[in-house]
Amino acid sequence: MAPTNLFYTSYLLKTAYERPFPEILGCFLPCYWIYWEVGKELERRGSPKELFRRWIQTYSSEQYASIVRQVLEVMDQVAQGLKDEDLKLIRHHFIVTSRLEYLFWDMGFQKQTWGI
Repeated sequence: MAPTNLFYTSYLLKTAYERPFPEILGCFLPCYWIYWEVGKELERRGSPKELFRRWIQTYSSEQYASIVRQVLEVMDQVAQGLKDEDLKLIRHHFIVTSRLEYLFWDMGFQKQTWGI
């Protein structure tokens, strides 16, 4: 496992084990949402490779979109009535894991290794 992948998954697991549900949801939400957005964009662009086309079809599909919409609705419902300090923590997790999601994609593009 490359360093970025280890860091990302460790952050997700630590949050899932230690934090309340609203923070966990905010932490995992970028993965759902970003895959959907990337899937839609790649569907528009297409791919000559069958393996990539199958991946794109999965994450651009209406079935996957429905799941993402449900997760977004749950996040909206959970956020209702939370204190500003709780919302700030959720935003923090969302931003951190959005950045880690970017680094995860870049890790694959760069073929990241440990380097030592």
